[in-house]
Amino acid sequence: GQRCTSLRRLIVQRGVADRLTDRLVPAFRSVRIGDPLDPVTLMGPLVDPAAIDDMQRALERARDEGGEVLCGGRRLSRAGNFVEPAIVRAHPGMAIARQETFAPILYVFEVDDVDAAIVLNNSVAQGLSSSIFTTSLLTAERFLSVEGSDCGIANVNVGTSGAEIGGAFGGEKETGG
Repeated sequence: GQRCTSLRRLIVQRGVADRLTDRLVPAFRSVRIGDPLDPVTLMGPLVDPAAIDDMQRALERARDEGGEVLCGGRRLSRAGNFVEPAIVRAHPGMAIARQETFAPILYVFEVDDVDAAIVLNNSVAQGLSSSIFTTSLLTAERFLSVEGSDCGIANVNVGTSGAEIGGAFGGEKETGG
């Protein structure tokens, strides 16, 4: 959640979204949170107490804007800046979901088709990294074309993180590069 290429908006085809979130919630609840130097840890602390405050404000704003926090978001009662990763059922009108919070919040959106997904993908001021999972070669090519993702890094059938290691790295729009 603190990487610039972390997935923060998951745009899912209607009809699949409920099954996916039903699987994501227990996965998020099972995330091992702790010392980032411990090999069993998946998620370390946030950078400072202000990052926790930012996360709490973002989750409150998500609720105020009609989102539903499905899991997570609590500060853990231990030394350090530890929080639970959160999943928020979101809708396209949520302004908070278009902002970078740099916290482990995943906004999940439902769309009817790839056209709506591309519009929603491109509806933010940032444009560093994006990804599409599809079995359609035509959809993948469209996502990578000028009609598709307006991000500097666009991936097919792999996640949004990791593309920056050992390769060219740059974004579009406010992420520039």
